[in-house]
Amino acid sequence: MNAMKFFKKNIFNVLFAALLLVIVFVPDAKALLLKGLMQIGFYQPNVSKKEEAESTHLKGIKFKNIKGELVDLGDLKGKIVFLNFWTTWCPPCRAEMPSLNKLYQSFKTDKDIVFIFADADGELAKSTVFLHERKYELPLYRVESQIPDQIFNGSLPTTVIFDKQGRLSFHHEGIANYADQKFIDFLKKLKAG
Repeated sequence: MNAMKFFKKNIFNVLFAALLLVIVFVPDAKALLLKGLMQIGFYQPNVSKKEEAESTHLKGIKFKNIKGELVDLGDLKGKIVFLNFWTTWCPPCRAEMPSLNKLYQSFKTDKDIVFIFADADGELAKSTVFLHERKYELPLYRVESQIPDQIFNGSLPTTVIFDKQGRLSFHHEGIANYADQKFIDFLKKLKAG
């Protein structure tokens, strides 16, 4: 009888603790929470701060897709390169995927912008299934060379953008809403410049 009384008295504490455990241990639950926070305005990519476009030696930085096709960033001069590092087990990566997919769908026919979504674990079969199950159409690659720390130091997710001259124009570690109109305008400005 005392146990039932204790349970009724503490039901909200028990439910709150259970919810926290689910968020901590279930990646999709945490991703859903983060996605909700993105939709109400948190996690906007900061494109208002003026980054000095750093010259970066991109030749030899390579990525390979599931078909075995290699892409060398040094060969993409004259194009804007949108590069995102992610993994399937990363809740913030999962949370930003819908916005990345929406951004990609907006620009996928634009020949001046190249998108590379690099599975940091290099498990293309697993990440292909992950994207397919969620109906995301993103060009998936794995890293095939050394990546300089100024581009990717292991923080997930990480997004970098190189302008047409191959200069680092945007670098963001962590979750962001890339379907935001300010970010789309930023890409269009890079394309025009």
